[in-house]
Amino acid sequence: MNRKYYILILFLSVAGLGGCKKFLQPGPTDFLSTTTYYKTEQQLNFALSGVYNTVGNGGFWGSYANYLLDWEADIAYMNRLTLNGPFNFNYSASDPYMTGLWTTLWDGINRANVLLENLDKNPDIPQAARDRVRGETLFLRGYYYFTLVQYWGGVPLKLASTKSPSEVSVARVSAKEVYDQVLSDMTAAEPLVRDIKSLGFSGAVNKSAVRGMLARVCLTMAGEPLKDVTKYQDAKMWAKKVMDDTQAGHSLNPSYANIFITLAQDKYDTKENLWEAEFYGNNVDPATMAFAEWTNIGYINGPQSAAGSATGNGAAYMNITAKFYNAFESGDLRKWWSVAHFTYVNSAVNGEKLMSSPPATERDKWYLFPAKWRREYEAIPRGTSVVSATNMPIIRYSDILLMFAEADNEINGTPTADAIEAVNLVRRRAWSTGVKSIAVTNGGSGYTSAPSVTIAAGDGSSAEATAVVQGGAVVEINLNRDPTGTRFFKEGSYTSTPLVTISGGGGSGAAAVATIYKAADGEVPAAARASKTAFRAFIQDERMREFNMEGCRKADLLRWGIFLNVNQDMGNQAQQDAPGAGFVLSFTRASARDVLMPIPEKEMINNLKMTQNPGW
Repeated sequence: MNRKYYILILFLSVAGLGGCKKFLQPGPTDFLSTTTYYKTEQQLNFALSGVYNTVGNGGFWGSYANYLLDWEADIAYMNRLTLNGPFNFNYSASDPYMTGLWTTLWDGINRANVLLENLDKNPDIPQAARDRVRGETLFLRGYYYFTLVQYWGGVPLKLASTKSPSEVSVARVSAKEVYDQVLSDMTAAEPLVRDIKSLGFSGAVNKSAVRGMLARVCLTMAGEPLKDVTKYQDAKMWAKKVMDDTQAGHSLNPSYANIFITLAQDKYDTKENLWEAEFYGNNVDPATMAFAEWTNIGYINGPQSAAGSATGNGAAYMNITAKFYNAFESGDLRKWWSVAHFTYVNSAVNGEKLMSSPPATERDKWYLFPAKWRREYEAIPRGTSVVSATNMPIIRYSDILLMFAEADNEINGTPTADAIEAVNLVRRRAWSTGVKSIAVTNGGSGYTSAPSVTIAAGDGSSAEATAVVQGGAVVEINLNRDPTGTRFFKEGSYTSTPLVTISGGGGSGAAAVATIYKAADGEVPAAARASKTAFRAFIQDERMREFNMEGCRKADLLRWGIFLNVNQDMGNQAQQDAPGAGFVLSFTRASARDVLMPIPEKEMINNLKMTQNPGW
């Protein structure tokens, strides 16, 4: 995006080396040493860019996190049966995807350590500038450690840069010690970083992002494996700080679909998105090649689109699960933005679609594609590129609301009005206010062709429908499909029930009435408000609906302690719905060892003090 942290390749090599000694003499004249660098504010910002680079690196949100953090769950599965990895529980400690994520995170931690060790080298750099860099660097180090501890458990705690090969053997510490350090880094960062309003974009660490991530860290610590329930209070407190920050003024984007259209269009929405992984360029357009960091969002986890299409190449490596399809209620517009009820046509027309019918069986639902990441909206020319510059939202305001509600429920032991309202805000935003159905009240007579159906204008968009005639009478009126694919039908948007008028067709007397959805229909149902347990289960499903394909489902299932059971249940459901289908193994192979990923083989070889996770 337009405020990208551009990376100097030369500097990255220096940041990666840390304080390593020069072994070749004489040294190159253009070598940048830590003893001569970090002397200006500009150099500190270049170094900070190197720490940020890990977030969008191909080993993290640029690619591998998109493979690892959603597919080991109940939303979607890998449909390339010949491609093995953690996503289908068919891998070893030498798996390149898992190893790539591990290596990338440690590289980011080392870069952060190098910068923290050197940022006060020149006291003439304004203290405020140094503190800002310190805050962002501390937060990023904490975030990288948070990712490691969630998926690997306790890891070595390295708070100083690696300066010698003799320093690579470091023993693991407990998961609690890692989490304590994450809290320490992020808490120290909170008063030092800029507020999001003055920053003006979501691609850099800001006060809202730090507070929101602290809520997530505390909520995780309250769950598995630490079970420190005192952290629910801290999670609620940090979430409430974001909710009560009138200066930041966070609020929900009125349209769920528009969140992701805005991201694809290279625009920022600082009301909804607290922090995003930044991307730029498409690896094809020469104008974007000089400073580029791209992602495979939309290519691997979006609707199908053939190579050469103006819409862009969509290989669609993922299919959704029947559980995910069935998780949405009628009226929830997130379903039709999240599930592809179309495929992109291979043509020169951007976004041209072939609409599909609803699945006829449970088996059919397993072969649908996710649709949240749609390449038709991408701002940068796609050409033949398999990558995009669509930012990944790491934390959104709806997450703050749902985390607040979850923590509040655990603290109070029963759903409170505040917790219910926080969930209702998310639900009402997702709900349709369009025409739900049209009932024929009088079929009339004498119709020789289908009459025109006119539905009164709505507030923003209007519904469209078609009549069906049999025996000279109107017997049905069906809503037309939405050709944009944003909704399933052209149902419009209304604040009151619209008038339906039937005219033409050679007959007379036909009449019909419409029924509309209301945002209030989406509010938390009474059954889900009945108890702490019921509300918790409802929030767990709500997070699946809201954050699908955003890389947080696995982490949620792990902290709730249900990751293994959910995957085994999915295996049983897959076998029942689609017996003999190859993807069934993607779930039935899950075992107790998969709760944590293995320590990579190369780490076990190089780090003589490292121990392996159970079962690996």
